Amino acid sequence: MSLAQTVGLLDIALIAAYLAAVAWLGWLGYRRTRSTSDYLLAGRRAHPVVMALSYGATFISTSAIVGFGGVAAMFGMSLLWLTALNIIVGIFIAFVFLGSRTCRLGQILDAHTFPELLGRRYQSRFIQVFAGAVIFLFMPLYAAAVMIGGTEFLTLQFGTDYGLALLVFAAITAAYVFFGGLKGVLYTDALQGAIMTCGMAVLLVATYWLAGGITAGHARLTALKTEVFAGHLAIGHRGFTAMPEFGFGSVRYNLWWIVVSTIIMGVGIGVLAQPQLIVRFMTVRSRQDLKSAVGIGGVFVLLLPGVAYTVGALSNVYFHDREEIVGTIRERFDADVVTRREPGRAPATLRCTLLRIAESATGRQHVIVERLPDAGSSAGLMRRVAEVSDAGGGLVRVRPRATAYLRALVRAGTDSGGRAEYMFNPDSIIPTFISQAMPRWFGVVFLLTLLSAAMSTMSSQYHALGSAIGRDVFEQLLPPARRQSAHTVAIVRAGIVVGLVLALLIAFSARGGYVIARATSIFFGLCASAFLPAFIAALYWRRATRAGVIASMIAGVTATAFWLLLVKADEAGAIGLVRWFTPAVPGPGGTTYHPNSILWKYPNWPVVDQILIALPLSALTLVIVSMLTSPPDAAHVRACFAGENEESGPAAVRSRLASSIQAAGQPGRKDDVP
Repeated sequence: MSLAQTVGLLDIALIAAYLAAVAWLGWLGYRRTRSTSDYLLAGRRAHPVVMALSYGATFISTSAIVGFGGVAAMFGMSLLWLTALNIIVGIFIAFVFLGSRTCRLGQILDAHTFPELLGRRYQSRFIQVFAGAVIFLFMPLYAAAVMIGGTEFLTLQFGTDYGLALLVFAAITAAYVFFGGLKGVLYTDALQGAIMTCGMAVLLVATYWLAGGITAGHARLTALKTEVFAGHLAIGHRGFTAMPEFGFGSVRYNLWWIVVSTIIMGVGIGVLAQPQLIVRFMTVRSRQDLKSAVGIGGVFVLLLPGVAYTVGALSNVYFHDREEIVGTIRERFDADVVTRREPGRAPATLRCTLLRIAESATGRQHVIVERLPDAGSSAGLMRRVAEVSDAGGGLVRVRPRATAYLRALVRAGTDSGGRAEYMFNPDSIIPTFISQAMPRWFGVVFLLTLLSAAMSTMSSQYHALGSAIGRDVFEQLLPPARRQSAHTVAIVRAGIVVGLVLALLIAFSARGGYVIARATSIFFGLCASAFLPAFIAALYWRRATRAGVIASMIAGVTATAFWLLLVKADEAGAIGLVRWFTPAVPGPGGTTYHPNSILWKYPNWPVVDQILIALPLSALTLVIVSMLTSPPDAAHVRACFAGENEESGPAAVRSRLASSIQAAGQPGRKDDVP
């Protein structure tokens, strides 16, 4: 069914009003952008409420709502620990212990980007260029994850083509950051943060109402332990209201390490080193503004991801107990539904009997699971999942009686024989829940919520990405006499276009296998390993040296790359390089395959996240190399830490800093910031 046939006048009116508001705010930002400082830092005059909403809207994207919400539907309430970590680390620690010092240091050094902050703090052009290159090269991975989240909902809600929805979605987002700079981003983020708050609040109330109330809903969710997918039980799933089984050395502990190391730790710790979030601290006028923003940011983060993870888990109750589809059966057929893909091996599949149903109310097509084989049974023994009954008038009433994971069934294209291929796609769980459980009008409201979440994050991603290539790489590689603000802004905008294209290519090719959560965790973990030790040392440790920071950043990136390329099975298998380092081993049916991890013989290691290895190595490298090398210039360090004294204004400190650097002869060094 075409997009035009499924979009009503209400849909068009609400979406048009939203896009008009976004366009106006982007234009307002464009009109008020008169300098590089305006474009990159909103003139350092952002209101604390606007900054807090922008920080929260940037932090919480479709990656959290759709991607991690889908993971919560698979693995249960254990993801609420990520919400706790988001508040404690991502808001309280970030704002109180890092934000105020970042604001002060940014003003003292007159830094406009996160890489520039590090480069000027350590007086190293290499650090600034290296950090900018890392951001530019890997930010598209995170941007692609956010794109996929918004596109999955557009595809299900309106029945449009995935590729077309992806292109439209990305183009709208890129437009207003391309013209508006950070002022346009901050204005639109504030609007989008308000929309996200209202939409998620309504969703939480509606979900508990559908589940029969808070107590009844959680009791029923606990009882659904017996319905957990057999593949998840094998790796330690103990029910939707319990943590996975903990231990090390057996496959049955894999899920604990996936949830804790990748989902909770990877994102919960990695948020401290996100360039697009750190730059928000540099937009406000003073420490007091940051203190005013803590409460707003905390409530925002509590509400949005907390609601997404709760709704994701509780969607199992709706799908299993409440969902009914009334329509006509168009087709009944058998299919091997993909449950897991492993490069170099045939995909793991589950033999199912599927129904294709046309709903009388909307005319949309649904593919649902009717029957599944029992766990451990022979292929001929089937367990009925869906209940089909006569609804009169030539219609049938179908109750899927499935968990969220089994309802997340999407067509994945065609196989090598030209036959339709289906897969269980966790990233479609939340969109499916909204389209099936909620009234049509709320689907449009939630669409605006997702558009807001995605566009607020993506705009900041593109802004950080463009700034990295323009300000931190291109400008730093030019001789000082040739650096002009007009050229920088032009390169920033060109970088945004390049980043958009890279993100689109990734989003087109990567779908399924909770790729949203995985891609987000990879980028967050990389930033933590590469930047977090250097960032904290810049604010708190006077003894940190240029050599120590350079070694730390290289060690963090190298360790992350090694783990992703050769150890972590899902990512290493997708890239394929690991198969050159592993032997061929026997597979089913007399076949052979190459394992996707060099540690394939040692259970749990292939699912341990790289942040647990790379971040400690990066921090240790910084300390050791700094202690073994000469201390940094004392005058420069004193000037940087002069911001600890509130009586010393940033302008005065900058003046003393410039004098001390000039007196020390620092500009004569090849690696120094000019």
